[in-house]
Amino acid sequence: MRTRWYVAVILAAALGGCVTPAEQRAADEGRCRSYGFRQGSDPFANCLMALDLDRSAAQRARLETSFYGPGFYGPGWYPYRRW
Repeated sequence: MRTRWYVAVILAAALGGCVTPAEQRAADEGRCRSYGFRQGSDPFANCLMALDLDRSAAQRARLETSFYGPGFYGPGWYPYRRW
């Protein structure tokens, strides 16, 4: 009984940080509107693009400085060799 409770807590914690793409888009749109951009305008689209690029750069930085150290997955590294 107790192990089920632990599994449920761990599962809830793991899934608690998940955000769907629709939720992420809504949050980004709200953030750009809070900056004063009107939805449907070019500056609004540029704001959304900048947020997406920042998120991608942050994810790339996290991968490059992973558990194995900086640059572990850098150029020339392959998970297996093709002979």
